[in-house]
Amino acid sequence: MTNPATGSGSGRAADLDAASSTPLHPAARDTFLAALERGYADPRRLHGSARDARLLLDNAREATAAALGVRPDEVSFTASGTDAVHRGLLGLVKGSRRGDVVVHTAVEHSAVLHAIRWGARGVDVPCDRLGRVLGSDLEQEAIAPEVGVVAVQTANHEVGTLQPVGGLELPDDVPVFTDACASMGRLPLPGGWAAAAGSAHKWGGPAGVGVMLVRKGARWRNPFPVDDRVDERTVGFENVPAILAAAAALQAVVAERDEVNARHRELIDVVRARVAAEVPDVEVVGDPEARLPHLVTFSCLYVDGEALVLELDRRGFGIASGSACTSSTLAPSHVLAAMGVLTHGNVRLALQRDADRAQVDAFCDALPGVVAHLRARVGQ
Repeated sequence: MTNPATGSGSGRAADLDAASSTPLHPAARDTFLAALERGYADPRRLHGSARDARLLLDNAREATAAALGVRPDEVSFTASGTDAVHRGLLGLVKGSRRGDVVVHTAVEHSAVLHAIRWGARGVDVPCDRLGRVLGSDLEQEAIAPEVGVVAVQTANHEVGTLQPVGGLELPDDVPVFTDACASMGRLPLPGGWAAAAGSAHKWGGPAGVGVMLVRKGARWRNPFPVDDRVDERTVGFENVPAILAAAAALQAVVAERDEVNARHRELIDVVRARVAAEVPDVEVVGDPEARLPHLVTFSCLYVDGEALVLELDRRGFGIASGSACTSSTLAPSHVLAAMGVLTHGNVRLALQRDADRAQVDAFCDALPGVVAHLRARVGQ
């Protein structure tokens, strides 16, 4: 029997939650398996197996740098994207000569917000209903005394809206940290940042690999206890096979992103149009143009987000609801609240690399009936 969500007889659900994680890219899978034989040793040692591991680690660093358009010595591999965020941001705070205040957008990921609460003081800058933060507002706040860093995400994890990272005119001694976890690999990196963070499992690499970028000359100081590893910015034994696989996936994603992004943008345009036209009392949120190409979020009035996730999952569609950073608790999204839009009954759909029109149409066909069913259960 054919599954309408996949167009196949496999029975596999249509995973429409690529913003949380993606399957291993074929390039990553092949590289990981090959590297397991050569990348197990400690790359700090001098014997042959260790030199092999060090060579693989250096190759991964060079490949990552080339894919992102940065210098190899600006690339560090961390234990996760969250770890990269914490180290990148707090390292700039520690290196600042001005102070420990971080000016940040109200729609930053919780990893940024938690880092600020732990090791700095925060000043949040509001956004509009599309999730956009004005560069002039960030610039105005940045001139205040004791502001050490401005944190502005490259793209929002929940609604996809792009932010003005590269166009900020800040005091010379106020660096920019950008959380690029949602966009790294999918879009070129903007300019203007001193430190940036990415997460491999969001571009098709293995989980457990983050990328921290620190510009040459940036005043970054390690905010945590140091370790005697290959890279003094990070700690712990390097997972060389996973790091090499992450680099291979990044190279592959960057090479194919023009084609994939164009296809995804067309498919998301279909979702945006059909949801707005076919589901009553729904609000499609986020910037319709300046956005991640593979992602869309909308909110349905009179519908519980958890119920919507479960009902769509029963029909073969894996989607997300609630905050991108705390969806396991189904807490109201601080991002949607900052935008001033409906915070309940929201759905985030993010296309996997091989998504096609059949999956999108099947989802859009199923959604109106699911929403009507749930509304009827609560008397709406």
